[in-house]
Amino acid sequence: MQSILMQDFEELLHSELDLEPFRGKIFFVTGATGLVGSLVLRFLAYANEQLDLDLKLLALVRNKEKAQRLYAKYKTAPLKFVVTELGHSDLHLSEKVDYVIHAAAVTGSKQMIADPVGTIRTALWGTDEVLQEAVRNNAEAMVYLSSMEVYGQPVVTGQTTEKDLGYVDLTNIRSSYPEGKRMSELMCNSYAEQYGLRVMSARLAQVFGAGVLPGENRVFAQFARSAMNGENIVLHTTGQSEGNYVYATDAIKAILILLQKGETRQAYNVANEDSHMTIKAMAEMVMDNFGISGAQVVIDIPKENMGYAPDVKMWLSSQKLQQLGWRPTVNLKDSYARLIQWLQEKK
Repeated sequence: MQSILMQDFEELLHSELDLEPFRGKIFFVTGATGLVGSLVLRFLAYANEQLDLDLKLLALVRNKEKAQRLYAKYKTAPLKFVVTELGHSDLHLSEKVDYVIHAAAVTGSKQMIADPVGTIRTALWGTDEVLQEAVRNNAEAMVYLSSMEVYGQPVVTGQTTEKDLGYVDLTNIRSSYPEGKRMSELMCNSYAEQYGLRVMSARLAQVFGAGVLPGENRVFAQFARSAMNGENIVLHTTGQSEGNYVYATDAIKAILILLQKGETRQAYNVANEDSHMTIKAMAEMVMDNFGISGAQVVIDIPKENMGYAPDVKMWLSSQKLQQLGWRPTVNLKDSYARLIQWLQEKK
């Protein structure tokens, strides 16, 4: 039986995404052992095998052994590891690249508050290194993976568009992440203006689904595992923050469409507008649909600082991206169904 991830990839092959313009191209993807970066590379390897696209894939990793384990099933793929750590000015690609996807970033909330300086340096210096390589290679296009956290606390009452930047508290050390993303977007736009690089920013909602990596412990994975194990879902906040989500392969599709059709110096929200609810409501939805009788949602707020983002009321609009022809296809309930199937396959 075909795995749920391969089913996702097969659906993506038959979606509105046109892969023919990528034939014979070389992709450079940073953050290749992270969730989004690895899914982009795994899909491109699958598409290359199915459609004989003659792609070459360069994957930037810090730990080659970890990368080899992750990509063990893709040994015949045209995949080459670039082993380095961004932010140390030693990135130099040995071959020309056509497309760049910059997915590397600090993503753990505890790390953001334990090492805010490192979080900022990785964002700024790492992005600068990648941009330099994109310019040196005269890349056709680059997509920077930003975040919905750049909006901070939006001031709009309706849907949040790409122009609705809100307030970020610079006294909060956790702001090292959203402010680093904001500045990195500006750096991308500055390279576009000064050097003529075609670069876009993808402001991702929370991405999850089949293909999540071993050890994933973000809230969506915690909810799914609790339901699978017949346990209570435990919230460490009151759960009033509004979540915005997008299924993993819908996010991959968006990134690849942006490489083809995105307008330089522009940001695009990548979110399924229908997958929007408070964290508490999402926990209850997971429990109702995938939990066992008797289990419930429990609120247990720890005394220690867990590094969670501040509560936010925000509903992302994806209309700008949809104008390029992108359509999300997997709703929140089905996202969890596919995620749980993937986790069960990996047991």
